[in-house]
Amino acid sequence: MVSTSYVEWANLTMRMGMRRFTWLTNAFSQKVETHAAAASLHFMHYNFTRPHETLTRRYDRPTTPAMSAGVATYAWSDKQIAGLLGR
Repeated sequence: MVSTSYVEWANLTMRMGMRRFTWLTNAFSQKVETHAAAASLHFMHYNFTRPHETLTRRYDRPTTPAMSAGVATYAWSDKQIAGLLGR
């Protein structure tokens, strides 16, 4: 189920996590590709690297949203995410 409250919560999380999405800031992207890459990295970190407190309490171990959804079996490191860039 999807409702506007879930979408608004996701938007708030993105705005709070990335300065480029807040008002009155000088952190911005000049190219749309750079903007998309920054948003992708944010969501990858949020879902695969960062354990969430409510999920951790439910499963009695540090758990990310990707682990809870069955997409990942462990919390990724930032180094592993950077390795996906191929650089």
